[in-house]
Amino acid sequence: MTACYYLDASALIKRYAPESGSQWIVGLTDPGADTTILLSEITLAEMAAAFAAKHRSGQSFTREQRDRALSRFLQECDEQLTLLQVDRYVIDLAVELTQSHRLRGYDAVQLASGMMALRDLAAQGYSPVTFVAADEDLLAAARAAGLAVENPMNHAE
Repeated sequence: MTACYYLDASALIKRYAPESGSQWIVGLTDPGADTTILLSEITLAEMAAAFAAKHRSGQSFTREQRDRALSRFLQECDEQLTLLQVDRYVIDLAVELTQSHRLRGYDAVQLASGMMALRDLAAQGYSPVTFVAADEDLLAAARAAGLAVENPMNHAE
């Protein structure tokens, strides 16, 4: 059975910009791997902002690298990554999550999307979803919600 992973932007950025944990994320998201990679639609904006921030910060991420990484990410979203819609139910759940966990707004939406993916895929008989993030507050909230979690930082090279 294909393994399902839900990645938030803090984990997925490692596929496109070398940093601690990148090697594990690259292997996990390789098109040849027997995995299904799920993302929330909001990850599109988060990744674009992350690429722009890396460029603006002077972290040796040139404008050309930023543009190439964004283009590659958007192409992979169309061809191999599964985008999950964010609807009012997900937003309402995210609002609730912010009241019981230490989460920023987009992180709450990420977790709510991952929780809905787990629920929907389990109902269809698919394998459990593993929630992947490089943010300990987000991972703690995901654990509390009953999700299996992975932190790419635990697989750092």
